[in-house]
Amino acid sequence: MTPVTVVEGRSPVVMGFPHAGTFVPDDIRGDLNARGRQLSDTDWHIDRLYDGLLDQATTVSASFHRYVIDANRDPGGISLYPGQNTTDLIPLTDFDGTPIWNRPPAAEATSGRLERFHAPYHKALAEQLVRVKAIHGFAILYDCHSIRSRIPHLFDGVLPDFNIGTNDGASCARSLEFKVFDIARSAPGFSTVRNQRFKGGWTTRHYGDPARGIHAIQMELAQSTYLRDETSGWDYDEDKAARLRPVLDKILKSLAAAAPIPGGMT
Repeated sequence: MTPVTVVEGRSPVVMGFPHAGTFVPDDIRGDLNARGRQLSDTDWHIDRLYDGLLDQATTVSASFHRYVIDANRDPGGISLYPGQNTTDLIPLTDFDGTPIWNRPPAAEATSGRLERFHAPYHKALAEQLVRVKAIHGFAILYDCHSIRSRIPHLFDGVLPDFNIGTNDGASCARSLEFKVFDIARSAPGFSTVRNQRFKGGWTTRHYGDPARGIHAIQMELAQSTYLRDETSGWDYDEDKAARLRPVLDKILKSLAAAAPIPGGMT
């Protein structure tokens, strides 16, 4: 199976899906324990949720699961959130802090998985951002994520519905950040925060460079907004999704219509 699938469009928006994939090679799957083989930390159905919302959007989707290697982690293994519980480049536990391996990956496995999975995903993403910027003079990376709304190991209480991350405003023009934030917080029945528990993963921080006309925003959705439940099964809820998709549609179309000044932070 190819590690990454790309659908090219001519919109200025490039949508990244680093955690929707569920492919685990047989040689790696055999080392996972029963808990790990559940693949519970998948961004379940996130690609389905966004499907068809923005015409001509480019999509870059990892087919491999984050337990193989996490496409949204620093390839050097540097923690995104020092001092807080998180998962590694090759996770040893799930989000609840429970071990997922019968036989943990050897240290030398990292370089092979970086080359086989992580690097092709980011090569494709970088190429699409360059291509889109050549068309418009700027590009907007919208990184699509979701996570369970209750994970005591990672955060206290209940996660807000929309979690917008821009690396504390460094990864995109302020006008884009507030455009997304204003739409999300105005949506009735949903809660919204920005740059709190989720400030943007390695993808957002690595590519977001407004001075060069590359703007990056991570959207972390609480899975309670579109799944029937957040336990085993992870079924897509059409009714919940029907309430959420118009908000996402408005966000994406607003970004696609935006024209941030290339090289500017406004």
